[in-house]
Parts: sequence; structure tokens; C-alpha cells
Amino acid sequence: MSDIALAIIGGTGLYQIAALENVETREGDTVYGKPSAPVRIGYLGGKKIAFMARHGEGHSVAPHKVNYRANMRCLKDLGITKVLAINAVGGITDAFGPRVVSVPDQIIDYTYGRLHSLSEEPGSEVLHVDFTEPYCAKLRANILRAAKKIEMPIVDFGCYGATQGPRLETRAEITRMRRDGCDLVGMTGMPEAAIARELALCFTTVALVTDHDAGVDAGGAVTHEEVLQVFARSLEGLKSLLKSAIGAMPAPEDDESALCSCRRSLDGLRLPFALPR
Repeated sequence: MSDIALAIIGGTGLYQIAALENVETREGDTVYGKPSAPVRIGYLGGKKIAFMARHGEGHSVAPHKVNYRANMRCLKDLGITKVLAINAVGGITDAFGPRVVSVPDQIIDYTYGRLHSLSEEPGSEVLHVDFTEPYCAKLRANILRAAKKIEMPIVDFGCYGATQGPRLETRAEITRMRRDGCDLVGMTGMPEAAIARELALCFTTVALVTDHDAGVDAGGAVTHEEVLQVFARSLEGLKSLLKSAIGAMPAPEDDESALCSCRRSLDGLRLPFALPR
């Protein structure tokens, strides 16, 4: 077990954590290939954390080309048990306007053609993990308590609609997603969350709304530059939330004693006998 309290995956607009102290770099390599970026390990708020830039530190990896399996496996191989993903998203319902911060509780996957599971290769183990609740309840509660402590407004629900990208969505696609029950739209929420569950990691997302998406208001399409500008204006609040959450993060538990259902997601899934050939 590692002494790293938390791994943070930075999305669009968050490519490093400048406040990290005593930083060491791990160049990862996994059975699924290389992750998007090196893992930066250091101290923040007195706790040891890890940081990885999902799109690469220069935003060089498109959403549909991210090696989600390698990213999550790299963190797992470092002995990390808790992962917090930061996502820049569009808001598509009234409660999710620009600069709203949300801790989503559900997700719908509209992506295609990605490697969605650790069970892709012939001969790989097939494990049917439960994904009814896609985000770790305990980690979500930690984030919400941290927001309350610093009196930061935060929405404690939301359904994230994960789209393929890298293009933005059509007006009709957003209308469909609203009808399906989505509140937020982004391009990287899946298969990241599902792979975390297959690796028995505690995983949750903090979603920062950068814009209203197509068809939500009378405005025109948002540009990538505008997304980055909104994210930059919200970054100080996000940093305060991370410091508060990390400072109160419980010490890591080993696999045998961990009680969180995420960490127990593989229990009982393996057959107790070999199948006949």
C-alpha cells in the first residue's frame, strides 16, 4: 500500500499543480501502454498526493485518444487507492450554469470505439463489476464536506453525459441528452470511471461548468478559448477546494481492511474453480 493519500487527474485547463512541494516524477509504463503524462508526486496541505494530466501536460491528447486504461493502471501500480478526476464540462440544465461546481452522482456513456474495459484482449479475465453507483460515495462525501468547510457553493448531484469528441455536440444531441436525464456534458468521463471500478479504486469527479451547451440558451457556440478563460477564472476556488479536501483526506487503507464498496468491487466475482476446457 502506498502512502499517497489521493491522485488527482487534471482535465482541460489543469495541467499541473504549482503548489506541490518536494515533487518527484514517475514516468509510467503499464501492461496497457504509456499513460498520457508523467505522474508528479509531492506534498500539498501536508499530505502526499499524485497528479496526472489526462490530456498530457501540453494538451496533446484528444479525448477519444486518451489511454484511459494505462492512466488508471499506472495509478493503481503506484499503490494509489483514491482518485479524484477534474472535468471541465458544459451545463445543459438550469441548475448548471457557467462556473457552477458539481460533484456528479450518475453518468451516461455515449462514447464509442474506445477501449472501455480491462477485458478487451483475448484471454483476459472477464469481471462483471457492479456500476449502479458509478462514483465513490465516501470520496464524494469528502469533497462535499470540504466545500462546506470553506463555504464554497457546490451542487451535490448531476448526471454527466460522456460524449465522443473532440467535436462539440449538435443542438439535437444536447436535446436528446437533456431528455435522457443528463445535466452535464463532457468528453472524458467514460471509460475512466468504469475502469477505475474494474481496478477497485475509489473514484469520483469534480465537474466545473464552463459554458451552457448548444440549445440551452440563445447564445452561439462556445469556443475552446472561452472554455479555458472560464476555467482560469474559477481555478482559485478549485484549488481551495482541493486543499480543503486533501487536508481532511483519511489515511489510505490496505486492501484487506478497506470497507468502501469500491475497494470490494471484485469480491466474489472470480470463480472458485477452473472452467473445463
